[in-house]
Amino acid sequence: MSTKHTSQANQSFNEACNGIKRLIQQAKFSQAIALCHQQLAGDLTNDNRVEILYFLVVAQRLNGDLGEAIESNKTLLEANTKHARAWQENGYLYLAAGKPQQAAQSFYQATQLNPALLASWRALVPLYQQQENTKAVTISQAQIDYLSGLPNAVLGAKDLMYEGNLHAADKVCRQFLQANKHHSEAMLLLAEIGIQLKVYGEAEFILSSCLALYPEHKTAGIVYLQLLAKMAKFSEAKALADTLLAASSDNVVLLSAKASAMVGLGEVQEAISIYQGLLQHNQNQPGIQLLLGHALKALGDLPGAISAYQQAYRYKAEFGDAYWSLANTKTYRFSDSELASMEQLVTQQSIGLDDRVHLHFALGKSLEDRGSFDAAFSHYAQGNQLKQQQINYNPEVFERQVAKQIDTCQAELFARLKEAGEQRADPIFIVGLPRAGSTLLEQILASHSQVDGTMELHDILGLASKLQGQKNQYPQVLTDLEGSYFARFGQKYLQDTQVYRAGAPFFIDKMPNNFLHIGLIKLILPNAKIIDARRDPMACCFSGFKQLFGDGQEFSYGLEDIGRYYRAYEKLMAHWDTVLPGFVLKVQHETLIDDLHGQVQRILDFCGLEFEQQCIDFHKTERAIKTPSSEQVRQPIYRSGMEQWKHFDTHLSPLKKVLNQPK
Repeated sequence: MSTKHTSQANQSFNEACNGIKRLIQQAKFSQAIALCHQQLAGDLTNDNRVEILYFLVVAQRLNGDLGEAIESNKTLLEANTKHARAWQENGYLYLAAGKPQQAAQSFYQATQLNPALLASWRALVPLYQQQENTKAVTISQAQIDYLSGLPNAVLGAKDLMYEGNLHAADKVCRQFLQANKHHSEAMLLLAEIGIQLKVYGEAEFILSSCLALYPEHKTAGIVYLQLLAKMAKFSEAKALADTLLAASSDNVVLLSAKASAMVGLGEVQEAISIYQGLLQHNQNQPGIQLLLGHALKALGDLPGAISAYQQAYRYKAEFGDAYWSLANTKTYRFSDSELASMEQLVTQQSIGLDDRVHLHFALGKSLEDRGSFDAAFSHYAQGNQLKQQQINYNPEVFERQVAKQIDTCQAELFARLKEAGEQRADPIFIVGLPRAGSTLLEQILASHSQVDGTMELHDILGLASKLQGQKNQYPQVLTDLEGSYFARFGQKYLQDTQVYRAGAPFFIDKMPNNFLHIGLIKLILPNAKIIDARRDPMACCFSGFKQLFGDGQEFSYGLEDIGRYYRAYEKLMAHWDTVLPGFVLKVQHETLIDDLHGQVQRILDFCGLEFEQQCIDFHKTERAIKTPSSEQVRQPIYRSGMEQWKHFDTHLSPLKKVLNQPK
C-alpha cells in the first residue's frame, strides 16, 4: 500500500473511532455497536481491531448486552492480554453478573497493567472491604489519594505511558514541565518515560536533579536505584542506597537494592547476609527469596539457591520467575507435582504476563529434560511470542547499526588515530553472541593468576550510548572527534572498572554485545585484547531462543530475528578482521571442547600470558558467576549441549532459512 493510501486509511479509521466515541458519549449505544461491527468486518491491523473491540465491549455493556460484551471482551483479551482497560471492563461485567471475587481479580489485573487507572482503584475499595482485606483497602486508598492529587496533565501522561504511548506521554509531560519547571511528580514521570525509551543518560540526569531538589522523595530514590542497577552502575547504586537508608534504615526496598548492588560489585557474601537478615523478620517475601537465590547461585551454593527459589514459589504460587530460576540453573529437574502446578498455572487467565512468560520457558526446559521435545518447543514458542509483545523488536534497526559501523570504521580511521588512545593493555574483552561459550572462556582466563575475572561490564555500552547523543551520532561521530578524546575515554574506562578488579595486571570484560563496538575499543584502548566466542550457528541461535534473558537481548525471541542477528554479527566480525587484522582472536566453541589444551594455549599466547594448569582445571576455580552458564562452567568440559537443537529440528525451518542451512 502506498504512503498516500496508508494515510487515507488511517484518517478514515480515526474518523470512525471518533464517531463511535461520540455515539457512546451520547448514549446511542446501539448505533455505536453497529458502527463497531461495520469496522470489524473490514481489513484492520491487529492494533486497530483491538481498539474497535474495546469500544464494542463498552457499548455492549452500557447497552445491557452483558452476554455479548463478555464474548467480545474475551476476543479482545485473546488479541491483547495486556489491555488494561479490557481487564477493567471484565471487572464491570463480573460486577454486573454478581461475581465480586472475579471482579476484584479483574480490577486488580487492570491496575497491575496500568497503575494510573483511577476507576479500577476506586472499584477495588468496596470489593476489598467486602472481603475484609484491610491491607488491600489501605493500599488501594493510598493509590487513589495519590492519583487524585496529581495535575490532570501528569495523570494523563502517566496513563499514556502505561498504555505504551511513550512519545505522546513524553510530549505531554514536557509541556507541563515548561509551565511547572520543578514539579517533582512530573520530573519523576519524565525520567520513567525516558527509562522506557532507553534514554538512560537523560533519565539519570532528571532523577539526580529531582533528588537534589527533593532529597526525601522516596519513589524518586527507588526509581533512581533501579536505573543505576540497569546501567550496571553498582558503586553509585550502593552509595545512593546508603544515603537513602540514613533516613530509613529498615526500608526493605532500599536494603534489597543495596544488596543487589553489592552482588554487582562482587560483595556477594555481604549481600546474602542482608537478604537473610530481611527474611529473619518475615519469611513471606518471595521477591527477597528470589534475590537470595540469585546471590547464592552466583556464589556457587546451588542447594541453597534451589531452596530459596522453592521458598519463593511456596509463598507465591504463581511466581513464574521462581520456577524459571530453578530451570535456569540448568541442572535442576522438576518433580511431577511441580510440573503439574506449572501446567495448571499457565492456563489461568488471571496470571500476569511476566509470570506467564517465565512459566512457559520453565515448562519448556522441564519438558525438554524429560525428552518431550514437541511439547517443550510449544512452550518455548509461546513464551517467546508473549515476550515479543513486550519488546516490539525490529531487526532492521540492528542491521542498520551494523551497516553504520562498517561504513564509518574503515582502515584509514584506525591508521589516522593509531596513537590516540590510552596505551595500557589491562582489559581482555570477550565478545560474541549470548550462549556462545563466553562464560567458559571467561572462567578459563579468570583461573589464571595474572587475570581478574569480573562480570558483564556495561562501560563500553554506556560510552557508546553517550556518544549516540552527540549531534553527529554514533558511530559517525568517531570520525570528527579530536584525538585527545580517545585517550580520555580509555582512561575513564580503566578508572570506572577499577572497582571490579582485585589487583591482577589484567582483567576480563565479558560483555557479548561489545562486538558492535570493537572499533570504539580499538580507538580508546588500542592494546586491549579481544576474543570472539563463536559457536555453531544453529546451536547458538536455538540456545538463545530457549533462554529467557533478564534484560536486553531482544533479538532472541524470534527464530527469524535471531538468525538475522547472527548473520549481521558474522558480517561485522568479518569487517573487523579486514580493517583490524589480528586484533580479534576467534575461538570456536566446538574446537575448544575437542582440543581444550591446545585452544587454552592459543588463547594464553594471544593474551601474552604464560601457561598455567589451573586454566585447564577451570572448573575448580571459585568465583562469583552471574550468567545462566554458571553451573556448567563449574563442571569439567562436556559435549552434551553441542547438538541439543537437533531434537527440535522439525520446528526450526524459519531459523534454517535465514541461516541458509539444509532443511
